[in-house]
Amino acid sequence: MTSAPALSRAEAQARFTELRSVTGLVDDAELDAVWAALDTIRPEEMLGAWKGDEFVTGHPVNGMLAKAGWFGKTFTSRNDVQPLICRNADGELFSNTKLGKGEASLWAVEFRGEVTASMVYDGQAVIDHFKRVDDTTVMGIMNGKAAVVDGRYLYFLLERV
Repeated sequence: MTSAPALSRAEAQARFTELRSVTGLVDDAELDAVWAALDTIRPEEMLGAWKGDEFVTGHPVNGMLAKAGWFGKTFTSRNDVQPLICRNADGELFSNTKLGKGEASLWAVEFRGEVTASMVYDGQAVIDHFKRVDDTTVMGIMNGKAAVVDGRYLYFLLERV
């Protein structure tokens, strides 16, 4: 069996945009191909506020963040990260430390053979890895004992606010 040819960065960016608009399930393998072609990002480039969304792949966590009112993430510094910025019933944003089991920090971590910006949760075995789609968008993969279910990752995206 022959594997599909690797995507160029431009092809990966275009495919990422297409996959964002899919209304049904997105295949993990397609997201992995996009991820592989994107550029890594330095932790300092993640600083600021980001709005989040997820790719629906059938991962057991799909939909849980939306139910919690997840808005996105805020990276104030490498040691001050709010991973689960949510909206309360009044629409106000807050850091959901109960759901996140604390907050997080930002590191450069190797994942799939590349060192890229990664967010390490303080209170649970979860690491979110990031790669650059463009100047205002990153793709994320949630990794770790508490995140990988039956060998499957949760795929998401962040857009700079």
